[in-house]
Amino acid sequence: MSGDGSHQATLAALAANVGVAVTKFVAFLFTGSSAMLAEGIHSVADSGNQALLMLGRRRAAREPSPAHPFGYGRERYFYGFLVSVVLFFGGGLFALFEGYEKITHPEPLESWPWAIGVLVGAIAMESFSLRTAVRSSNRVRGRRSWARYIRDAKAPELPVVLLEDAAALTGLGFALAGVTLTLITRNSLFDGLSSIAIGLLLVAVSVTLARETKSMIIGEAAARSVQEAITAVLDGDPAIQGYAQVRTLHLGPEDLLVAARVTMPPSGDVDGAARALAETERRIREQVPIASAVYLQPSPPEP
Repeated sequence: MSGDGSHQATLAALAANVGVAVTKFVAFLFTGSSAMLAEGIHSVADSGNQALLMLGRRRAAREPSPAHPFGYGRERYFYGFLVSVVLFFGGGLFALFEGYEKITHPEPLESWPWAIGVLVGAIAMESFSLRTAVRSSNRVRGRRSWARYIRDAKAPELPVVLLEDAAALTGLGFALAGVTLTLITRNSLFDGLSSIAIGLLLVAVSVTLARETKSMIIGEAAARSVQEAITAVLDGDPAIQGYAQVRTLHLGPEDLLVAARVTMPPSGDVDGAARALAETERRIREQVPIASAVYLQPSPPEP
């Protein structure tokens, strides 16, 4: 999974969001558009999110320690959860507040060419970022739908970037529609409404991200295909008569804990049984490379 392209997609998203944020704030200074300000804050939040994802990936790569014998892989999930919180408060709620302020205290839209030009340029940059994320995701998505891929993904970076970029493009569409309608009708109500639409969009995305990353933080089993690969090894092992309580747990996107109780034929050869179990563990790791910790507990056959 290290070759899934998530680091490349995160860097592309960070570069795009920093550039977009600067241009949006410049446009806000010239136009006074609340939708433009909301979009600028959105891009700042997104930039911070990409920085958090990269920090989480770096910290998760640390070697195991006595205090954390299974490593720090789940830090990627923790920072992914922080991203959802930042997106909720730093983007969504602020955009809602700005939209409310614009509706209750309307102000004329000034220097509209700046707003249109910046939005078109931002759409181009965000489209490039989304294209990179889509290409990287397609390497591991297979034939799954996008919704299924996001639900099943164990690494948080690509789903986060995908949702952020999709939300950014949709939000830019809202902002462009709000600015255009404000120009046509000379009514700043549409600018405020577009800001509220952006806020609701960001809140929805943040809640989705929080739900998915929470599931991984509290502990999630391997995908069904991975579990089937493990049981296939146990089924085909001549040294094992049966097995029960097969458990899997993601310690990180690329680290899986596997545990099971296995029944072995009665034998006084303890060393031989140990070698047989070691060989079974090797085959499990061969079929499931992310199985970093495999524990097989032998149990006597039922009478």
